Amino acid sequence: MSITTTSANRPPLEKDFSKDGGAEHINESREDTLRRIRTAGSITIPPEMFEKMYLTPANKVKGDLRFKFANPTPLGLVGFVIALTPLSCALMGWRGAGGGGAANIGPYYWFGGALQLISGVLEFFLGNTFPFVVLSSFGAFFLSFASTLTPYYNASAAYGNNTAEFQATFGFFPLFMGLLCTFYFICALRTNLVFVTIFFFLIIALGLLTAGHWQIAQAQVDLAVNIDIAAGATAFVSAVAGWYLLLSQLLQALEFPFQLPVGDLNGFIQTQKQNIAKKDTAHLV
Repeated sequence: MSITTTSANRPPLEKDFSKDGGAEHINESREDTLRRIRTAGSITIPPEMFEKMYLTPANKVKGDLRFKFANPTPLGLVGFVIALTPLSCALMGWRGAGGGGAANIGPYYWFGGALQLISGVLEFFLGNTFPFVVLSSFGAFFLSFASTLTPYYNASAAYGNNTAEFQATFGFFPLFMGLLCTFYFICALRTNLVFVTIFFFLIIALGLLTAGHWQIAQAQVDLAVNIDIAAGATAFVSAVAGWYLLLSQLLQALEFPFQLPVGDLNGFIQTQKQNIAKKDTAHLV
């Protein structure tokens, strides 16, 4: 808020209200005055928009970092889709691709690993716990996967010629990553349908990858190939949902006149505070 008074013998006096509720007087340019007014103000984001932007229910955190810095969630989504989409295509064998997607080890490191970890750390500083955990864990997943494929680390050397033992052991990695995605799937029921879709198909894809590794360990190579194709197909559906969510967030960031619906689930599961409030209201009645 700004109040300007003028007099014949004195310059204009701008009165600006400071952040602590007091008043301060300045004799500066109009641009400086407006800058102070903007920073002194506050911005309110509706819960639905907040969940669409940050993929987490609105939470109260101290400070105003969310209004000073960019939203890091789209950056993490870029890393996710650029790493997962080529991997899913390789698993399905499109255009003769194969080898477990080892040719794309670079994107696994830098898009799947680095970008998602950076985005996760930024979510941490903004106080967004759920996106922080999800993006950081997926960044670690792709870094671990890329490291296993890197000849320098030679992960299979410990097993010598016993590739069956290596495949059987490595199968536990996607298995428990699928368990982690199950937890994420449950938590995502408080966000939106697109996020839920991503985790639902990832759970299936990771389970199929586990089955594929174990079938190779049992010398069932043909069956393992078919299982990997199915894993690639389900992972591809998850990647498509990720692309959709990314576009939705970019349109939101640039305030396009049209927005892509993400199926807001705000209110689908009542929070603990809401349940307590209902009980208190019922007791009063």
